[in-house]
Amino acid sequence: MTITGNCDPRFARVRDAFAESFERGLDHGAGVSVVLDGRTVVDFWGGHADAALTRPWRQDTLINVWSSTKGVVALAVAMLVERGKLDYAAPIAGYWPEFAAGGKEHITLEQVMSHQAGLNGLAVPMDEAGLLAWTPYVDALAGMSPLWEPGSRCVYHALTFGHLAGEVLRRVDGRSVGRFIAEEIAGPLAADFYVGLPQSQDFRAADMIEGPQASDWIDFVRASAFPHSCDNPAPRALAPNDRAWRAAEVPGGNGQSTAQALARIYGMMAAGGMWDGCRLIGPAAIEEAARLRVRGMDDSFAVPAVFSAGYQLEDPVYAGRASSQTFGHGGWGGAMGFADVGAGLGFGYVTNRMSGFDDVDPRRKALIDAVYDAL
Repeated sequence: MTITGNCDPRFARVRDAFAESFERGLDHGAGVSVVLDGRTVVDFWGGHADAALTRPWRQDTLINVWSSTKGVVALAVAMLVERGKLDYAAPIAGYWPEFAAGGKEHITLEQVMSHQAGLNGLAVPMDEAGLLAWTPYVDALAGMSPLWEPGSRCVYHALTFGHLAGEVLRRVDGRSVGRFIAEEIAGPLAADFYVGLPQSQDFRAADMIEGPQASDWIDFVRASAFPHSCDNPAPRALAPNDRAWRAAEVPGGNGQSTAQALARIYGMMAAGGMWDGCRLIGPAAIEEAARLRVRGMDDSFAVPAVFSAGYQLEDPVYAGRASSQTFGHGGWGGAMGFADVGAGLGFGYVTNRMSGFDDVDPRRKALIDAVYDAL
């Protein structure tokens, strides 16, 4: 296996950890990148972009990062909060009047962003075409009643999160969430991150490969008291290989990204909102977005849930290594991006081999441990 790229010499162990994942058969095609104090200090990639082993993974290879998309959507929302167009504490119906139907007039943006809105799925049938077309899905969300009392618990809003946050963004800004990210985040950072991949960039997209245990969580959630997160429609591990999926905007989970893009986005936030002399967002707005909103148990996954306004906090993969000012978001099967403001660090890892593990993902754990060993 050939590992391509480079790093600051003190981060050489990151390359070793990355190579070991391939040697152990844990990765098929992947990339890892680290930004420290606004400078890229790690950028490696390797493996293959397709199952047939005919396309080598390149620096600019894109892959669906599933729920790691949520962290970038959370940044977009935070930027509009800073500009005074949104307020975390405000009811969503103030921005989206139709949303008040079904007794939802008091649900706040903050509750949506922290998975406490009672809307972890739809109460009516919805196929994948409706999800991808946007309007049928958001109209269904607007018309339904909460599945449980908003604010009473935390249940992960796997797909609905993105359409709820994205429709609120569209109502106040006029742009879709994908266009906002392209123009306000990805463009200024020169970051290869897309929600709604243009046809012209489709050739760069890697094939997703479903590995062992990748979909076990779906069966677990379906058997729980809160199965709606995996219904109407049910998530499909190989959906990202469809052109229709890549082209649509599903901001809860269809971002296409490189490792370097995730590292730049989070590296910018770790540096207080600055990148290469350009200010995207201020430190106070970043701190407010990353402030703890809920700590408890996710009643669908039966695991601890610690969320800010769109970010996972206290992830066990970096527990004990990162500072208390760390936030980010993982994605189904492996992808991860996070910022450690205390260390000035942005991290990005992407992979096309979706796998599930009984404990933390050993690929991510080994990479993150190697990064912190070098600091």
